[in-house]
Amino acid sequence: MRVVFMGTPEFSVPVLDALVAAGHDIACVYSQPPRPAGRGKKERPSPVHARALDLGLPVRHPLNFRDAGDVADFAALRADVAVVVAYGLILPQSLLDAPAQGCLNIHASLLPRWRGAAPIHRAIMAGDPATGVCIMQMEAGLDTGPVLLRRETLIGAEETTGELHDRLSDMGARAIIDALADLPNLSPVAQPAEGVTYAAKIDKAEARIDWRRSADEVSRLIRGLSPFPGAWADIAGERVKFHGAKVVKGSGEPGEVLGGFTVACGTGAVDVTRVQREGKRAMASDEVLRGMTLPAKLD
Repeated sequence: MRVVFMGTPEFSVPVLDALVAAGHDIACVYSQPPRPAGRGKKERPSPVHARALDLGLPVRHPLNFRDAGDVADFAALRADVAVVVAYGLILPQSLLDAPAQGCLNIHASLLPRWRGAAPIHRAIMAGDPATGVCIMQMEAGLDTGPVLLRRETLIGAEETTGELHDRLSDMGARAIIDALADLPNLSPVAQPAEGVTYAAKIDKAEARIDWRRSADEVSRLIRGLSPFPGAWADIAGERVKFHGAKVVKGSGEPGEVLGGFTVACGTGAVDVTRVQREGKRAMASDEVLRGMTLPAKLD
């Protein structure tokens, strides 16, 4: 098929690779414009942009589609379908209608649960037992379109957002290839009105750990915010990020260190497995403890 691909972050890259490997004709790649990054604040292309250049594919990065010329250029590609995954722009109806078979979105949740910006983080933070990917026919609403194909997976008891992100990215890549291969036979299923939840963008204010919460809640926060922005606690004036945790037996005052990196919560305790000190990489907690003495209680 003649495909326009629209995506921006690392999550989208395996999908682009899968479309190319499956032999689809990529008419053009759309991605968010390069952004200043690093110490020198030099403009850096998005992961999708960089990968498209490696593959020798044409790339466009309009700021938005308010310019009629950008919409006309998109329509002139005469695509059979557009595949959209974590692109980062709201598409106007004129764009959604341009490809012969519309625009298909790969969304990393089991719609209608977790529509919106941060479905992977929110699924872990909420303690969902399972999640997945949906191939959705796009319409003007936020993730409201009918679902063509759905794939589900369990969330591991110690799985982080980073780990689940990679699994769902690969799952989405396989799912879109299957969907395109069987597109004429797929029946759109409208999303039910009940069960709608919204995955709001992660606010850094959510990241500080409150040890008065249950061990399950603290573990989910730590895993849900790993690797970014990272749940954190103040340890002797240093902001230390936690990137892995599991619920363990133990009790004490909230924040009390029970031994090693095991910390008492409002109910139960968590064993922190990966830690990142300021200015350093994330490491196993026992490695961090070789150079760090914990106080009797964490704030």
